[in-house]
Amino acid sequence: MRGLRILLIVVVVLGGLFVLADRLAVNFAEGEAADKLRVNEGLAATPDVSIKGFPFLTQALGGQLDDVEVGIKQYDAATGTSSGTIRIDDLKASMKGVDFDSSFSSATASSASGTASISYAELLKAAKSEPTQIIQGVDAEVVGLSDGGNGKIKVDVQIDAFGQKAPASVLSTVTVDGDTVKVRADTLPSFGGVDAAEGEVRKITDFEQRIENLPGGIKLDKVVPARNGVEITVGGSNVRLAG
Repeated sequence: MRGLRILLIVVVVLGGLFVLADRLAVNFAEGEAADKLRVNEGLAATPDVSIKGFPFLTQALGGQLDDVEVGIKQYDAATGTSSGTIRIDDLKASMKGVDFDSSFSSATASSASGTASISYAELLKAAKSEPTQIIQGVDAEVVGLSDGGNGKIKVDVQIDAFGQKAPASVLSTVTVDGDTVKVRADTLPSFGGVDAAEGEVRKITDFEQRIENLPGGIKLDKVVPARNGVEITVGGSNVRLAG
């Protein structure tokens, strides 16, 4: 019995040491991966990287991690225009089947999915925010975006008809087409009885925003209006974490 008791104690101690070594190793790997991602993507702050699954060491020996979660608080995505960048907030992605080398200088996920958000203030930059002539004597401009409920964006428009200013608003549908977020009015605002060509009005109410070069090559999948901005889902395959 005494020998069995000693054996159990040894097993417990060794098991504890293995767990400790495993956790130290995974913490080191997370730090290395986060630093590589920060440098590769030109991030202002180090992202959060969490390697899931236990034990880590057996995954590391095989050169592939089952699940890696990445969190980036703010990311400035390219827009493909002279307007510069658009800020993406709270990007969280789950990377599956991550192949890597021993120095973590190269890491690629077989698939990825995640979420992020874009504030209405950021999305407003893509809209017509300067007075634009609709017809002779009538100007209009988009002055605000907000949650319109039922999956719609409320687009607030300021109308100046022959010197008389009046507010108007429309509910709009938001969709994703490739790397572009598109906002299109379901109905058009009234101009106080003045008729205007639909195409001219939609130059004001409808707009789009390209979002390019997301981290690792992930792509836009879906956009849904929410209280403080639009919530986006992203995904992709062969997503590069480093290298």
